[in-house]
Amino acid sequence: MSDGHDSADIDSDEPLLKGISPEPDPSIEEYYQLQQELVLLTLFLAVVIFVPVWMVYSLNIAFNCLIGACVGVVYLKMLAKGVEQLGRQKAKVGKNQLALFIGLILVASQLEPLHIIPIFLGFLTYKVAIIVSIFRSSSSILSEFL
Repeated sequence: MSDGHDSADIDSDEPLLKGISPEPDPSIEEYYQLQQELVLLTLFLAVVIFVPVWMVYSLNIAFNCLIGACVGVVYLKMLAKGVEQLGRQKAKVGKNQLALFIGLILVASQLEPLHIIPIFLGFLTYKVAIIVSIFRSSSSILSEFL
């Protein structure tokens, strides 16, 4: 008994779903790898910064920096999601990321144990991670030429 489909009718070289590539685009894979590297590097830097701030200032200030860094990671993930949707679903990156930052600063200004400056500096940890990543990639590119 046959189900009406002959195995000779199906060409195994063609993808079953048109428009979907059987292999992922290498540039997308590289983008996701960079995104993951930046998140992990930001978290690593937040922990590395936490200890000296705790020793020099106080545990409260160190936790403020850590809170800012964690919100910075969320900001980075939101930004990455917006960039990923650029061109396919959106024409520009949304302003939700800015609302997150403004909300963080407003909460820090209203709650007594939170301090704006350490939270803001902790928030900027993701930018330090971006700079470190740029230096790492540019040094590897330079070493290839030398």
